[in-house]
Amino acid sequence: MATRRYHHGDLRAVLLDEAERSIARGGVEALSLRQLARDVGVSHAAPARHFRDKQALLDALAFKGFQELNRRTFAAASSRGELMSRFRGVARAYLGFAVEHPELLDVMYSTKHHPDASEELKDVAQQSMTATEALLKDAIAAGVITEAPPEMLARVAFASVHGVAMLATGDLLDGVPAEDLLDATVDTLLRGFT
Repeated sequence: MATRRYHHGDLRAVLLDEAERSIARGGVEALSLRQLARDVGVSHAAPARHFRDKQALLDALAFKGFQELNRRTFAAASSRGELMSRFRGVARAYLGFAVEHPELLDVMYSTKHHPDASEELKDVAQQSMTATEALLKDAIAAGVITEAPPEMLARVAFASVHGVAMLATGDLLDGVPAEDLLDATVDTLLRGFT
């Protein structure tokens, strides 16, 4: 049964949007190009013009997901305000994305680490980390946090925030609001960074 009928415009974008919805409903295993074609109302061969196979579709979906995550991260990192408020905003941006798109986040990281991942995908996947490193480097230069390799601090922060996100999306917080745990995590990180 078709959920949306495709009539004109950007079929590639329509397929990606429907693929994300399909993954959210049934996981990656349930995703198929044939079913996507049925869902958007095009011939079963139409998706092949944009994606040679399911892996190419997943690559494009991961790329799109990282672009959106980067957009949110960059907005938080470059917002007005003191450096550590911006750092907290980056953490909130990540958690928000993860909670809104848990299945997509899984696709993003599994695809990024796939042996055939493109350099373009690896590059876009690294951009949020690079923005976080730059923010922490500025905080070190301003004397807000202790001098340490910003790359390592960014990875410690990522591990902590990603952990909160995985607990939240796995419904493993036993009633603790994810935002409260995130705030406590960021507070702990900042105490450790100063």
